[in-house]
Amino acid sequence: MATHREWIALYLKGVAMGSADAVPGVSGGTIALVVGIYERLIAAITAVDPARLRRILAGVRPANIPDARAAFHEIDGAFLLVLGAGIATAVVAVLSVVNHLLTTQPVATYGFFFGLIAASAAVLLDGVALDTPRRQGAAIAGFTVAFLASGYASTALDSSLPVVFVAGAVAVSAMVLPGVSGSLLLVVLGQYEHMSGVVSRAIDGAVALARGEGAAGLTEVAPTIAAFLLGGVVGVVTIAHAVKYALARARAATLAFLVSLIVGALRAPLVEVSIRLAESGETWRAAAPRFALVAVGGAAVVFVLDRYSAAIEY
Repeated sequence: MATHREWIALYLKGVAMGSADAVPGVSGGTIALVVGIYERLIAAITAVDPARLRRILAGVRPANIPDARAAFHEIDGAFLLVLGAGIATAVVAVLSVVNHLLTTQPVATYGFFFGLIAASAAVLLDGVALDTPRRQGAAIAGFTVAFLASGYASTALDSSLPVVFVAGAVAVSAMVLPGVSGSLLLVVLGQYEHMSGVVSRAIDGAVALARGEGAAGLTEVAPTIAAFLLGGVVGVVTIAHAVKYALARARAATLAFLVSLIVGALRAPLVEVSIRLAESGETWRAAAPRFALVAVGGAAVVFVLDRYSAAIEY
């Protein structure tokens, strides 16, 4: 039986993971490795399946409570809830700050993201072998998918509920993979800024509700949040299992595909900055120095993280 101190430590580990997950290019999976909970996290997530979820939900009936408790223990439910609470706390806090920065300093913010992504790709490329046609093909496919999506999604995809659902499925399942950033995939899908704004509005709505000013703010964003979370559940139950299967059957090719996604996604921050510059009338020549400066800072963050996780076996 875990002590209160152990649960608090687990919550704080979730806060560290959530802080990483909220910024593109830094992987919560890598943080899970650093703090020593990665294997338990993978075991818990892959234990989640529709049958166990149905058994847990059936616990609303008194006669089914013992079986619901058993299913909850089978998926290490207490671990997931405490860790998830820490992750959610950090994601909400960080995204609120990011939403403000994207509004006031979009060039510098996306420059920082670019540095995070570029350094992540550089670090992970060292562990990728491209010595067979199959692995080379997987790398080309990953790069092409991310590169094309980075240009298309930001300008063509809306933020309708089906799109948000898919974004949630992809982003949440990516959180369990070392080196693959769920927030980065949100940028590629053109949904990162939208979701950071939704989180910020949800906080404002919660504050207004606490002050007795009504629940209109929360009601406005509730469908989007519900679609994202539902997509996340589907992603954990399906996509994460598919990636786990691919890693088991063709680990080297799958890693080549995943890392190449990151390389191709370098286009995403550049596209977003280009859009902001076009709206403001500023030129790339004027914006490039501050973009490059904060990019170096972002890269430094990743290299520091890598220094502490380099000895851990993925």
